[in-house]
Amino acid sequence: MKQSLFTLVAVGLCVTTLYGQTPVSGKITYEGMRQIDRSQMRMVINGQEVRPGSPGAPDAPEGAPEVMSFTQKLVFSGTMAKEERDRGQGGMMMRRVEGSPDGAGGVREGRPRNVNMRPPFDQQTFLDLANHQRVDVLTVKKDSTHSDIYRSEKPMPAATDWTAVDKTKKIAGYLCHKGTATRKKETYTVWYTTDLPFTYSPVADLTPPKGVVLQIESDSESFKATGVSMEAVAEASVQPPKEAKSITAEEMEQIRRKGMADFRQKMMQNMPMRSQN
Repeated sequence: MKQSLFTLVAVGLCVTTLYGQTPVSGKITYEGMRQIDRSQMRMVINGQEVRPGSPGAPDAPEGAPEVMSFTQKLVFSGTMAKEERDRGQGGMMMRRVEGSPDGAGGVREGRPRNVNMRPPFDQQTFLDLANHQRVDVLTVKKDSTHSDIYRSEKPMPAATDWTAVDKTKKIAGYLCHKGTATRKKETYTVWYTTDLPFTYSPVADLTPPKGVVLQIESDSESFKATGVSMEAVAEASVQPPKEAKSITAEEMEQIRRKGMADFRQKMMQNMPMRSQN
């Protein structure tokens, strides 16, 4: 009896050690679509930056894209994770319009041309899954060899007006439950699974009380997991850089806004214009 008890305890310790040494790791890939926010679009007319539809400016030209498609991934290992976005997200498009005065104080619109602008910095999001914290890291390039790196932390937000719905379906091989939530006065349908050992949503404001979101649907945007792969991921690859300077979220936003404003001004100064008569 004593020998059997000892064997049982030994097996239990072995199982505990095994799971302790093998944390869950892998990758979730999402395909996303989002309507373009026209308030972020800019038109440059004869060297002056204006917003489409603003006083004295024409509406957005025909042919301007309405929807942006992109890929987003969550790479996780143990209690940490990192979001990876393709370069289709986070940028800003300027619409350059060559034109000439129309004789009535306005501008006669000429040939439009898109100018894609990338921010003068790189922003990454890391997730402390155990403590439900988001860690934003902002890298501002100063020159070809030097960069300033900042980090700010904040709790993971919870979905507003969350309502569980008694419906299920499978997404990427996982049984998902349905819920609804409100974001920016818009209703979203959220499908999430509780078969993964952490909580996450590709849209932070739509994080459920528990579970990993694999699909989001609304009139203005959508996300859907196209694959969930359990694979080895180095823990160091999902850790924020140790050299990052800790600042507040408000300070980080000020740095980001100033960097974008300076970059827009530099782009406009370097953008040659050609009038059409």
